[in-house]
Amino acid sequence: MQSLLRLLQDGQFHSGEELGAAVGVSRAAIWKRLQALEAEFDLQIHKVRGRGYRLETPLSLLNGDLLSDSSPFAVTLLQQVDSTNAEALRHLASGAVPPFLIIAEQQTAGRGRRGRSWASPFGENLYYSLVLRVSGGMRQLEGLSLVVGLALLQTLRDAGIADAGLKWPNDLLVGGRKIAGILLELSGDPADVCHVVIGIGVNINMRVAPQGEVIGQPWTSMRQVLGSQVDRNQFIASLNAQLERYLQLHQAHGFASLREQWEGSHLWQGRMVELAAGAQAVHGRVLGVDDTGALRLEVDGQEKVFSGGELSLRLHDDS
Repeated sequence: MQSLLRLLQDGQFHSGEELGAAVGVSRAAIWKRLQALEAEFDLQIHKVRGRGYRLETPLSLLNGDLLSDSSPFAVTLLQQVDSTNAEALRHLASGAVPPFLIIAEQQTAGRGRRGRSWASPFGENLYYSLVLRVSGGMRQLEGLSLVVGLALLQTLRDAGIADAGLKWPNDLLVGGRKIAGILLELSGDPADVCHVVIGIGVNINMRVAPQGEVIGQPWTSMRQVLGSQVDRNQFIASLNAQLERYLQLHQAHGFASLREQWEGSHLWQGRMVELAAGAQAVHGRVLGVDDTGALRLEVDGQEKVFSGGELSLRLHDDS
């Protein structure tokens, strides 16, 4: 199956004879193989008499050997998984030693913050979970998701997405549309020794929402912004390098050393916002974040500080 996809990923026509020779089956059997690929990964393959077969949309497939060679973390590449974060936690439970990285071509139950689903079509975006051991207590967790956001922001900018910016606590936006998100999950005692799963989702080459899925907020992708397909292997290599650098800074100096840099890229700095926690809502002006990564708001003339994984931030009346 994978050798077929490797041949077809360029989006060009390939004859049945060529495809059959590559996988060691007859030309007549190729169409059945391709139909199986369509069904398994929700792909569209066109068949034209006299020309052969091609994918409706070219893909940039991940290369496990290439990723492993360029990564400072041990890499497991999966074709399909429910969620890379869930798989990372299963690896951890089975005795895998951090740091290690789980990447997938497709998620069948990808998730974001607050239980939201995350659109995860095959071979288009980034589904990435990095597992770290944290032994420094709560200090090593303070502001961690914001530090990951800085690493991801730098990776996007290096790839040509100059207008990307941060939205507290875990989103990256371009032109008011979400391009990436971060989901951190803990295992163990955060006051002592624990493990953290850093889940990252980036819309890389997605052009339209997957069939049957409704994305509940405005979104964009690197391909939409840049106008061309992005090499996902190269993007992951760059992200790995940025994460390694920022995580080392965070471990050595804490979030306080990166706070000013984070605030300088926060798109809603100084804006009027609504902060929701369940049915409760607070309105205020964004002052920035504190040394732990908590949000600072001016509410009725007073500064108040908010933190927590269930908080949701949005602009107030599109101010």
